[in-house]
Amino acid sequence: MAIQYKRVLIKISGEALAGEDRFGVNAAKLAEVAGQIKAIRDEGVEVAVVCGGGNFFRGRTGENIDRPTADYMGMLATVMNGLAVQDALLSLGCPAKLMTAIEIRDMAEGYARRKALDYLEEGKVVVFGGGTGSPFFTTDTTAALRAAEIGADVLLLAKNIDAVYSDDPRTNPDAERFTELSYMDIIDKDLKVMDLTAATLCKDTGTKIYVFALAQEGNLMKVINGENVGTLIH
Repeated sequence: MAIQYKRVLIKISGEALAGEDRFGVNAAKLAEVAGQIKAIRDEGVEVAVVCGGGNFFRGRTGENIDRPTADYMGMLATVMNGLAVQDALLSLGCPAKLMTAIEIRDMAEGYARRKALDYLEEGKVVVFGGGTGSPFFTTDTTAALRAAEIGADVLLLAKNIDAVYSDDPRTNPDAERFTELSYMDIIDKDLKVMDLTAATLCKDTGTKIYVFALAQEGNLMKVINGENVGTLIH
């Protein structure tokens, strides 16, 4: 099949990197994710990645940690995952560059849109860490923002579930599986695909979204080749 997308941004949750461990980075799962990314990069696809941080820390409010501080802690968690993804790709001989929205000079390069585009055109996988650099924004919003900034053909949401459903199929066997939706469907049906800020940004910028299960072997290549293995939102 012909490649359908030439430049993509993949949003990978921290939970996806943790696998069955549910905390930290599972070495086997990391290698599997890196292998799938390398495979599409070797086909000429320009790839960017946004990592979540839920496998280390989830933003929350409480008596001892306020929301902005918790969000900054979450940003640092995404940097740890970004470092792991970068090194996993490099170990496979796949050039990769981690860029962060918060300055950590000894670990990663600061994010600059033009430089990120240069790296993509050179064939490097660009990994974005540190969220947007500001509290109160999720990594879903980061993914939508970076996808728009780099002109990605599609934002690929790698989930633990293979598509978008009307309800959680793990608890409701009658949940309806969707193969195609509009941006407004996400908002009107409250489908929990991504937060509303991210969904609205994708709508405003016209960024296509594709939801699929990265855990299924070869699924990323299938998506790139246009096979129907998830849900297209446009």
